[in-house]
Amino acid sequence: MQRDSIYALPQGQVVDFAFNEAVADVFPDMIRRSVPGYETIIALLGVIARRYAQPHSRIYDLGCSLGASTLSMAAQVRVEDLSFVCVDNSAAMTRRCEQILQRHLPSGQFQVECADIQAIALNNASVVVLNFTLQFLKPDERLAMLRHIYEGLLPGGVLILSEKLQFADAAEQALLTDIHLEFKRANGYSELEISQKRSALDHVLIPDTFAQHVERLEAAGFTQVVNWFQGLNFASLLAVKA
Repeated sequence: MQRDSIYALPQGQVVDFAFNEAVADVFPDMIRRSVPGYETIIALLGVIARRYAQPHSRIYDLGCSLGASTLSMAAQVRVEDLSFVCVDNSAAMTRRCEQILQRHLPSGQFQVECADIQAIALNNASVVVLNFTLQFLKPDERLAMLRHIYEGLLPGGVLILSEKLQFADAAEQALLTDIHLEFKRANGYSELEISQKRSALDHVLIPDTFAQHVERLEAAGFTQVVNWFQGLNFASLLAVKA
């Protein structure tokens, strides 16, 4: 695992964060040291997929990055004729994702697409994963994305949505932000790295509150929404289609 040092040196102008070659090189280390509970979420995605995957269906990993979610789910599902569709708009990510999946899965079991997740056809899905992906879409595009997913899900299918949270209460927001910063420091990030990365993400990652997520998921048609995991200001929700 290559160590993340992208923001270790002073940058004259911090540009908006992008999932480019440099990020792809260090992504496993970056997300592990930045997102509390990330490894637990990945492991439990496999358990959830095992529960909800249906025979002769597809699992979509939207914003797949390097395919960690897909590998976790593929290791756990036990139904026949199941295929994985991995989509990301970063060519650097999808290229590496395909190489990784080729080492672990039969070639006919998956496909990797470099595409806009909002534009892909989505159908016959029993499980859809949006793992820290929706937060990078413009807020006014998010409901349409969730409706698109809902329409592509089979009855009894599920969406697993993991996101960074914003909090309506200012004191709660300040407290969890402070602890999250301590989490990053404890994982070896310097004050410079923390500051520069935060500047890079300011206009790219726009979080919602938990209530906004629930309201949007229900508006998209989901009948049951459960907050199944939270680590500080990061959470994962399970939304079920009746």
